[in-house]
Amino acid sequence: MKIAIIGAGSIVFCKTLLMDIVQIKGLGHIEFALMAPSTRHTSDVKRYFDRVAAANGLDAEAWITTDRREALRNADYVIATLNVGGTDAATLDIEIPLKYGVDQCIGDTNSIGSIFRSMRTLPVMRGLARDMLEVCPNAMLLNYVNPMTAVCRAVDDEFAGKIPYVGLCHGVQTTIRLIAGYLGLPLEEIDYTCAGINHMGWFIKLERNGVDLYPALREKFELPEYYASEKVRGEVFRHFGYFMTESTGHLSEYLPYFRKNEMARSLYCDEPDFGGETGASLKWSKKVKEKYRDRDVLEQEPSTLPPRSIEYGSYIIEATALNRPFTFNGNIRNTASDGRGLITNLPADCIAEMPVIADGEGLHPQSVGALPPQCAALNMTNVNVQTLTFLAEKYSDPKLLVQAAALDPLTGAVCTLKEIREMVTEMLLAEAKWLPNFEGKLPRPTPTIFVPADCKRAEVPADPALAINTRLANL
Repeated sequence: MKIAIIGAGSIVFCKTLLMDIVQIKGLGHIEFALMAPSTRHTSDVKRYFDRVAAANGLDAEAWITTDRREALRNADYVIATLNVGGTDAATLDIEIPLKYGVDQCIGDTNSIGSIFRSMRTLPVMRGLARDMLEVCPNAMLLNYVNPMTAVCRAVDDEFAGKIPYVGLCHGVQTTIRLIAGYLGLPLEEIDYTCAGINHMGWFIKLERNGVDLYPALREKFELPEYYASEKVRGEVFRHFGYFMTESTGHLSEYLPYFRKNEMARSLYCDEPDFGGETGASLKWSKKVKEKYRDRDVLEQEPSTLPPRSIEYGSYIIEATALNRPFTFNGNIRNTASDGRGLITNLPADCIAEMPVIADGEGLHPQSVGALPPQCAALNMTNVNVQTLTFLAEKYSDPKLLVQAAALDPLTGAVCTLKEIREMVTEMLLAEAKWLPNFEGKLPRPTPTIFVPADCKRAEVPADPALAINTRLANL
């Protein structure tokens, strides 16, 4: 079996996936093709893998390349973990919006930063999809690249149903473990259904032995000791009624309520690091990059096999290659066989996150029905942005890019439309080297129109209804 990992320079994550996959019983010989634009980090990964393989007698090999098509050729599975632009681009994603008052913690999924991350990433993922159609048309794509929904939408657009794919995140696994811990219950005894969109999936069913667990969870979140570490997610839970899959740092960016001014940030985003700190993800990435600039990150890692992680990837490979059914939450097109939405109150053509069964026949997304209307409504505030983001990249259209940014909940809560247009223009210029499809394309300027005090207004065309209202008011 051949597995290509595209973006294998993501050292820690690549290491986790490799160690998970080699523990699948019954796969036979495994060939890993590790591809990244340079061999700087993949050399470290290969050196570590070779040491572990020798120490544990693994029937597996790994080789490195900078040639994507070479890595993909005849692959059975493709795992995407790439990051276009790295910390240099992410710095611009965070710092330019901050000049306009848009304060982000992560900036990679649903925010102005994620919109520009999409502009950099989607062309590369489209290229990957086209290469797969040519050199490994029987493969399956497991995508870990963010922004998840926009990336999967572009891949779906290229594949047109010809190659199976799914977007993978660990938000559901980590959140259900959090819930189990808060309630003091064994994880395996909780029966749940989670659905929505990536990083905003809702636990619409949460039971144990047929008993609803929500009353107990709601009681917990009225207590300061539980609320303190989950202020944003806890507040959304308290007001909208359902617990969801993303933590304070992420979720605070997706909605207009929590980061729009200093008062809101000090109230809800005052925890350090990923608890809401400005630029937390960027600061962490830069710190790690500097710490290991001239060092092998994996040099001190033991040669023993670690426990298999909670990441879905290896279990999906096991399920589909060996027909060992596995149920997970995946990001996939929200379209049932009859053309309607699997989640009925989200658009059928959007990328949604829902239960999926993997087995020897492939991937089978499960119909969920309707989300609670308030949950679907919150999802739609981000689906609308994701749709315009996808279209802006597909057509290299700066007008659509401005409109996507204008619909972003946090950006719209902070900036005027003119400021948003100016911010998008500044970001396009600053990130030009990663955005060749936007070369020579900038939003049309919209100068401020000043209305002088002595301005004689144009005559307003008569409206019969307005005329009646005016007469009534003057009686």
